Amino acid sequence: MYRFILRRLGHSLIVLFIVSVVVCYMMRLIPGDPILIILGDEYDPEVYARMRHDLALDKPIILQYFYWIRNILRGDFGYSYLSHMKVSTLLGQALPPTLTLVTGTLIVGVLIALPSGILAAVKRDSPLDYFSMGFAILGYSMPSFWKGIILIWIFAVLLRWFPTMGYIPPWENFGKSLWHMTLPSLTLGTFFAGLVARITRSSLLEVLDREYIKAAKAKGVREAALVYKHALRNALIPIVTVVGLQFGQLLSGAVLTETVFSIPGMGRLIVSSILNREYHVVQAAVLVGVVFFVLVNLIVDVIYGFLNPKIRVEA
Repeated sequence: MYRFILRRLGHSLIVLFIVSVVVCYMMRLIPGDPILIILGDEYDPEVYARMRHDLALDKPIILQYFYWIRNILRGDFGYSYLSHMKVSTLLGQALPPTLTLVTGTLIVGVLIALPSGILAAVKRDSPLDYFSMGFAILGYSMPSFWKGIILIWIFAVLLRWFPTMGYIPPWENFGKSLWHMTLPSLTLGTFFAGLVARITRSSLLEVLDREYIKAAKAKGVREAALVYKHALRNALIPIVTVVGLQFGQLLSGAVLTETVFSIPGMGRLIVSSILNREYHVVQAAVLVGVVFFVLVNLIVDVIYGFLNPKIRVEA
């Protein structure tokens, strides 16, 4: 198992290196000059030249990349020239709201997807099956920003059950934080649950049609034990795969949700930094997001080994 994890860590480091190169290069291709954004239309050429030199923007891209990596290895993520704050401070402020939203989304999505997917597979071609899959398709196909606006209108404006926007850290007041994050988590959670429920149904149906399941059923094993003890564990591998892959989708989809609900998370930070051409902020934020995505997929790979020992042995 340790060699299995170390090999996956090696693959993850390669992914991080490639992503860092691509992000650093792509940011320089975006039209616009960050120095002009700072100074405005009227500026002194000497001040302009000095600021480009101070920010190393007059160097070749490859040197800018190596300077950036060198500073990151020293623990220095750079400095925001518009907010006059360290990038690490900005990330420390924006990361907890996004992780809170993603955690709530995963909880809501799994609580909806697994029961509905299992019931749809067990009650195949029944009204319950059609209703569950119809709800899954509806939740997956509706745009997140439109769904969020509808939830705000119904549950915040008309019923006044939840607040319309805002964020409170869980460590300050867990109850109010849960209250504020309910609608955003439902907005992304129903999207996440739609895909996972469909994968759960199809994966479980495939396992239930196998010979060993039919043999256990012929021996008189109860349906509940047949599904949860014998079939579900073998059906979990594609489900875990989708959950791991959707983590990155949730991070990107959180941009619109954070905007609708005024959550000061990573999505809003990245968008505003791209518009202001703050290279260091965007590069650091994307790199942190990739690190979390890689860690989640590493955890998924380890879970594979526990669900199916053959995967661990082959690796």
